[in-house]
Amino acid sequence: MQSNTTWLVVNAASGSNGDDSVETLSCALASAGREPARVFNLQADALPTRGEVDAAGVSLLVVFGGDGSANAVVRALEGWAGEILVLPGGTANLLARALHGEADAESIIALLGTGQLASVRRTCIRCAGTAALIEVLAGPGATWSDVREDLRDGGAIAAAGSAIAATRESANGAAVRIVEPPLGREEGYPGVRMAPDGPHIIVDGYGPQSIVDFVKQGVALLRRDFREGPHDELGEYPELLCHSIDRSPIELMIDGERVTGGAEEKFSISPLEVNLLAAFHG
Repeated sequence: MQSNTTWLVVNAASGSNGDDSVETLSCALASAGREPARVFNLQADALPTRGEVDAAGVSLLVVFGGDGSANAVVRALEGWAGEILVLPGGTANLLARALHGEADAESIIALLGTGQLASVRRTCIRCAGTAALIEVLAGPGATWSDVREDLRDGGAIAAAGSAIAATRESANGAAVRIVEPPLGREEGYPGVRMAPDGPHIIVDGYGPQSIVDFVKQGVALLRRDFREGPHDELGEYPELLCHSIDRSPIELMIDGERVTGGAEEKFSISPLEVNLLAAFHG
C-alpha cells in the first residue's frame, strides 16, 4: 500500500511566508487529505534528504517558497521516487507559474485534493556544478540579484546602494560571449539569459547601450520579467559554451540566487530526475 505521508517545506524569508500562511496551508493540505506530518523551515532546518524522506515513507513533499527554495529542495531530492508539489510562496514564483499557471497556493491544494494534478518530468539547465529549473542569467547583470535580496530583507537604503553598484557593474563588468555555437554580439553581453524548454535552451542576450536602457533593464531584472528588458533573441540550442571577455569568473543568477562560475562555463539541457506535480491545462 502506498504511503500517504506528506512533509511541508517553507522558507520564512520568502515572499509573505509566515506563521499564519503556514497554518493556512497546513489546514488546506489536511482538508485535501494530505495533512503534513512534519514542517521544515529552511531558515532554521536543514534540507530534507533522500534518505530521510525514504526512511519516513514520505510520498509527497510540498514546497512553499520562492524559486531559490524550490531549486534547493528539488535538487536535493533528485532521483527520489516520490512527488514534489511546488506552491507559490516567494517573490516571482516562476517555477510554480510554469507548473500551475496563475493559481494561488490554496487553489492548487484544492486541485490536489480532487486529483486534478498530474506528475510531470521537466528538463533543467546543468551548469557550474548546479542546475537551473527555470532560468539562468550569466554575466555582470547577475549582480542585480543582490538588489533583490536587499529589497526582500526590507533594506531600502542597502538596496539603493546595491542598485548603484549593480548598474555600474552591468555597464563596466566583463561581458559574456557565447562561443559554441558562436551567437550574438562579438563583444558579448552584460547578461545572457537561458531558460529550459523541453530538449532545448532558449537563449536571449541583454546588452543595454545607454544609461536609460541600463535603468530600464534594472527594473526588468528586479521584477525577474526578463522579456520586458531590451534584448536579442538568439534561438534554441541543446548546449552552449560561454566565456567572459577578460577571462574573469562569470557571475550567474540561477533561479534568482547568485552563484560565481568559472571564466568559461558550459550550459547543457538535461532531464530533471524528479516528479513534479502540475495542474492540468486541458
